[in-house]
Amino acid sequence: MRRDGRLGIGIIGAGRVGPVIGAALGGAGHAILGITRGSDQERVEAILPGVPVLDPLEVIRRSELVVLAVPHDELPGLVSGLADLGAWQPGQLVLHTDPGFGTDVLAPAVAQGAIPLAVHPAVAFTGTSMDLRQLTHAYAAVTAPAPVLPIAQALAVELGCEPVVVAEESRAAYAEALETATEFSRSIVRQSTDLLGRAGVPNPGRYLSALIHSTVDHALSDAGSPAGDDPAASLDG
Repeated sequence: MRRDGRLGIGIIGAGRVGPVIGAALGGAGHAILGITRGSDQERVEAILPGVPVLDPLEVIRRSELVVLAVPHDELPGLVSGLADLGAWQPGQLVLHTDPGFGTDVLAPAVAQGAIPLAVHPAVAFTGTSMDLRQLTHAYAAVTAPAPVLPIAQALAVELGCEPVVVAEESRAAYAEALETATEFSRSIVRQSTDLLGRAGVPNPGRYLSALIHSTVDHALSDAGSPAGDDPAASLDG
Protein backbone atom coordinates (compact mmCIF):
# COMPACT_ATOMS: atom_id res chain seq x y z
CA MET A 1 0.00 0.00 0.00
CA ARG A 2 1.25 3.47 -0.80
CA ARG A 3 1.96 5.94 1.97
CA ASP A 4 -1.17 7.95 1.19
CA GLY A 5 -3.35 4.85 1.56
CA ARG A 6 -4.12 4.66 -2.15
CA LEU A 7 -4.03 1.23 -3.74
CA GLY A 8 -3.09 -0.15 -7.12
CA ILE A 9 -6.17 -2.17 -8.07
CA GLY A 10 -6.72 -4.90 -10.63
CA ILE A 11 -10.07 -6.39 -11.58
CA ILE A 12 -10.79 -9.95 -12.66
CA GLY A 13 -14.26 -10.03 -14.18
CA ALA A 14 -15.57 -7.52 -16.72
CA GLY A 15 -19.30 -8.21 -16.56
CA ARG A 16 -21.83 -5.90 -14.94
CA VAL A 17 -20.12 -5.62 -11.57
CA GLY A 18 -16.34 -5.47 -12.00
CA PRO A 19 -16.02 -2.33 -14.14
CA VAL A 20 -18.45 -0.41 -11.90
CA ILE A 21 -16.54 -1.40 -8.76
CA GLY A 22 -13.36 -0.25 -10.49
CA ALA A 23 -14.89 3.07 -11.49
CA ALA A 24 -16.14 3.70 -7.96
CA LEU A 25 -12.77 2.92 -6.38
CA GLY A 26 -11.00 4.93 -9.05
CA GLY A 27 -13.27 7.84 -8.21
CA ALA A 28 -12.17 7.47 -4.58
CA GLY A 29 -8.58 8.05 -5.65
CA HIS A 30 -7.22 4.54 -6.15
CA ALA A 31 -5.30 3.59 -9.30
CA ILE A 32 -7.04 1.06 -11.56
CA LEU A 33 -4.15 -0.82 -13.14
CA GLY A 34 -5.93 -3.38 -15.28
CA ILE A 35 -9.02 -5.46 -15.96
CA THR A 36 -9.56 -8.77 -17.68
CA ARG A 37 -11.31 -8.94 -21.05
CA GLY A 38 -15.11 -8.93 -21.11
CA SER A 39 -17.75 -9.79 -23.66
CA ASP A 40 -18.69 -6.12 -24.17
CA GLN A 41 -15.45 -4.16 -24.39
CA GLU A 42 -17.17 -0.96 -25.51
CA ARG A 43 -19.18 -0.88 -22.30
CA VAL A 44 -16.09 -1.59 -20.20
CA GLU A 45 -14.15 1.15 -21.98
CA ALA A 46 -17.00 3.60 -21.39
CA ILE A 47 -16.86 2.98 -17.64
CA LEU A 48 -13.08 2.55 -17.32
CA PRO A 49 -11.56 4.57 -20.15
CA GLY A 50 -7.91 3.85 -20.82
CA VAL A 51 -7.59 0.99 -18.31
CA PRO A 52 -5.39 -1.77 -19.78
CA VAL A 53 -6.96 -5.12 -20.63
CA LEU A 54 -4.75 -7.83 -19.10
CA ASP A 55 -4.83 -11.55 -18.47
CA PRO A 56 -5.62 -12.62 -14.88
CA LEU A 57 -2.01 -13.48 -13.99
CA GLU A 58 -0.82 -10.04 -15.05
CA VAL A 59 -3.67 -8.36 -13.16
CA ILE A 60 -2.57 -10.14 -9.99
CA ARG A 61 1.12 -9.45 -10.58
CA ARG A 62 0.56 -5.69 -10.83
CA SER A 63 -2.01 -5.20 -8.06
CA GLU A 64 -2.04 -4.50 -4.34
CA LEU A 65 -5.79 -5.17 -4.30
CA VAL A 66 -7.37 -7.73 -6.62
CA VAL A 67 -11.15 -7.50 -7.09
CA LEU A 68 -12.82 -10.76 -8.12
CA ALA A 69 -16.20 -10.04 -9.76
CA VAL A 70 -17.10 -13.31 -11.46
CA PRO A 71 -20.20 -15.55 -11.43
CA HIS A 72 -20.88 -17.48 -8.22
CA ASP A 73 -20.13 -20.90 -9.68
CA GLU A 74 -16.82 -19.75 -11.16
CA LEU A 75 -15.33 -18.15 -8.06
CA PRO A 76 -14.03 -21.23 -6.16
CA GLY A 77 -12.34 -22.70 -9.23
CA LEU A 78 -10.82 -19.36 -10.20
CA VAL A 79 -9.27 -18.80 -6.77
CA SER A 80 -7.88 -22.33 -6.51
CA GLY A 81 -6.72 -22.42 -10.12
CA LEU A 82 -4.73 -19.22 -9.70
CA ALA A 83 -3.29 -20.62 -6.47
CA ASP A 84 -2.14 -23.71 -8.37
CA LEU A 85 -0.20 -21.34 -10.62
CA GLY A 86 1.36 -19.63 -7.59
CA ALA A 87 -0.23 -16.33 -8.58
CA TRP A 88 -1.26 -14.88 -5.22
CA GLN A 89 1.21 -12.64 -3.42
CA PRO A 90 1.93 -12.31 0.32
CA GLY A 91 0.23 -9.23 1.77
CA GLN A 92 -1.96 -8.74 -1.30
CA LEU A 93 -5.60 -7.83 -0.64
CA VAL A 94 -8.08 -10.09 -2.43
CA LEU A 95 -11.71 -8.96 -2.45
CA HIS A 96 -14.67 -10.75 -3.99
CA THR A 97 -18.15 -9.31 -4.55
CA ASP A 98 -20.30 -12.44 -4.40
CA PRO A 99 -23.21 -12.37 -1.90
CA GLY A 100 -23.19 -16.09 -1.16
CA PHE A 101 -19.57 -16.55 -0.09
CA GLY A 102 -17.68 -15.18 2.87
CA THR A 103 -13.90 -15.36 2.96
CA ASP A 104 -13.57 -19.15 3.21
CA VAL A 105 -13.73 -19.34 -0.59
CA LEU A 106 -10.48 -17.36 -0.69
CA ALA A 107 -8.60 -19.94 1.41
CA PRO A 108 -6.27 -21.01 -1.45
CA ALA A 109 -5.14 -17.38 -1.83
CA VAL A 110 -4.79 -17.00 1.94
CA ALA A 111 -2.53 -20.06 2.00
CA GLN A 112 -0.14 -18.10 -0.23
CA GLY A 113 -0.21 -15.06 2.06
CA ALA A 114 -3.06 -13.01 0.60
CA ILE A 115 -5.52 -11.08 2.79
CA PRO A 116 -9.19 -12.06 2.24
CA LEU A 117 -12.10 -9.62 2.02
CA ALA A 118 -15.72 -10.11 0.96
CA VAL A 119 -17.72 -6.98 0.06
CA HIS A 120 -21.11 -7.24 -1.64
CA PRO A 121 -22.96 -4.01 -2.51
CA ALA A 122 -26.72 -4.67 -2.34
CA VAL A 123 -27.42 -3.21 -5.77
CA ALA A 124 -29.00 -4.65 -8.91
CA PHE A 125 -26.11 -3.84 -11.24
CA THR A 126 -26.80 -2.79 -14.82
CA GLY A 127 -23.15 -2.53 -15.79
CA THR A 128 -23.44 1.17 -16.63
CA SER A 129 -22.45 4.44 -14.98
CA MET A 130 -25.97 4.63 -13.51
CA ASP A 131 -24.79 2.10 -10.94
CA LEU A 132 -22.37 4.63 -9.48
CA ARG A 133 -25.35 6.71 -8.33
CA GLN A 134 -27.07 3.61 -6.94
CA LEU A 135 -24.01 2.79 -4.85
CA THR A 136 -24.23 6.09 -3.01
CA HIS A 137 -27.63 5.05 -1.59
CA ALA A 138 -26.80 1.38 -0.94
CA TYR A 139 -25.58 -0.86 1.83
CA ALA A 140 -22.78 -3.39 1.44
CA ALA A 141 -22.32 -6.67 3.28
CA VAL A 142 -18.74 -7.03 4.51
CA THR A 143 -17.07 -10.16 5.82
CA ALA A 144 -13.40 -10.38 6.79
CA PRO A 145 -11.13 -11.62 9.57
CA ALA A 146 -11.30 -9.28 12.56
CA PRO A 147 -7.83 -7.72 12.10
CA VAL A 148 -8.65 -6.58 8.54
CA LEU A 149 -12.39 -5.95 8.90
CA PRO A 150 -11.77 -2.16 9.04
CA ILE A 151 -10.14 -2.41 5.59
CA ALA A 152 -13.24 -4.11 4.14
CA GLN A 153 -15.47 -1.52 5.79
CA ALA A 154 -13.36 1.35 4.47
CA LEU A 155 -13.49 -0.02 0.93
CA ALA A 156 -17.28 -0.33 1.17
CA VAL A 157 -17.44 3.32 2.23
CA GLU A 158 -15.20 4.30 -0.69
CA LEU A 159 -17.63 2.54 -3.02
CA GLY A 160 -20.25 4.92 -1.64
CA CYS A 161 -22.01 2.30 0.49
CA GLU A 162 -22.81 1.95 4.17
CA PRO A 163 -21.06 -1.21 5.40
CA VAL A 164 -22.93 -3.87 7.35
CA VAL A 165 -20.96 -6.75 8.87
CA VAL A 166 -22.30 -10.20 7.94
CA ALA A 167 -20.75 -13.20 9.67
CA GLU A 168 -19.12 -15.94 7.61
CA GLU A 169 -21.74 -18.50 8.65
CA SER A 170 -24.58 -16.12 7.71
CA ARG A 171 -23.57 -15.40 4.13
CA ALA A 172 -25.74 -18.18 2.66
CA ALA A 173 -28.85 -16.83 4.45
CA TYR A 174 -27.90 -13.30 3.35
CA ALA A 175 -27.67 -14.38 -0.28
CA GLU A 176 -30.99 -16.24 -0.07
CA ALA A 177 -32.70 -13.14 1.34
CA LEU A 178 -31.47 -10.98 -1.54
CA GLU A 179 -32.39 -13.57 -4.16
CA THR A 180 -35.87 -13.92 -2.69
CA ALA A 181 -36.44 -10.17 -2.77
CA THR A 182 -35.20 -9.67 -6.33
CA GLU A 183 -36.80 -12.74 -7.92
CA PHE A 184 -40.14 -12.20 -6.18
CA SER A 185 -40.19 -8.55 -7.24
CA ARG A 186 -39.44 -9.37 -10.87
CA SER A 187 -42.04 -12.13 -10.95
CA ILE A 188 -44.80 -9.97 -9.45
CA VAL A 189 -44.07 -7.07 -11.81
CA ARG A 190 -44.15 -9.40 -14.83
CA GLN A 191 -47.48 -10.88 -13.76
CA SER A 192 -49.03 -7.49 -13.01
CA THR A 193 -47.93 -5.86 -16.26
CA ASP A 194 -49.18 -8.85 -18.23
CA LEU A 195 -52.62 -8.59 -16.60
CA LEU A 196 -52.78 -4.85 -17.24
CA GLY A 197 -51.83 -5.41 -20.85
CA ARG A 198 -54.69 -7.89 -21.22
CA ALA A 199 -56.97 -5.28 -19.66
CA GLY A 200 -56.00 -2.87 -22.41
CA VAL A 201 -53.93 -0.50 -20.26
CA PRO A 202 -51.19 1.11 -22.40
CA ASN A 203 -47.61 1.23 -21.05
CA PRO A 204 -48.40 -1.05 -18.08
CA GLY A 205 -44.90 -0.73 -16.61
CA ARG A 206 -45.15 3.04 -16.48
CA TYR A 207 -48.71 2.81 -15.16
CA LEU A 208 -47.56 0.68 -12.20
CA SER A 209 -44.39 2.62 -11.44
CA ALA A 210 -45.72 5.02 -8.79
CA LEU A 211 -47.87 2.35 -7.16
CA ILE A 212 -45.06 -0.20 -6.92
CA HIS A 213 -42.47 2.27 -5.65
CA SER A 214 -44.80 3.63 -2.97
CA THR A 215 -45.91 0.13 -1.93
CA VAL A 216 -42.31 -1.05 -1.61
CA ASP A 217 -41.39 2.07 0.37
CA HIS A 218 -44.28 1.42 2.78
CA ALA A 219 -43.34 -2.26 3.10
CA LEU A 220 -39.73 -1.40 3.87
CA SER A 221 -40.82 1.15 6.48
CA ASP A 222 -43.14 -1.37 8.10
CA ALA A 223 -40.34 -3.95 8.19
CA GLY A 224 -38.42 -1.73 10.59
CA SER A 225 -41.34 -0.96 12.90
CA PRO A 226 -42.82 -3.01 15.79
CA ALA A 227 -46.03 -3.48 13.78
CA GLY A 228 -43.98 -5.27 11.15
CA ASP A 229 -43.33 -8.04 13.69
CA ASP A 230 -47.02 -8.47 14.58
CA PRO A 231 -48.80 -10.97 12.29
CA ALA A 232 -52.17 -9.47 13.23
CA ALA A 233 -51.18 -5.93 12.37
CA SER A 234 -51.83 -6.33 8.63
CA LEU A 235 -55.28 -7.80 9.31
CA ASP A 236 -56.46 -4.62 11.00
CA GLY A 237 -55.86 -2.48 7.94
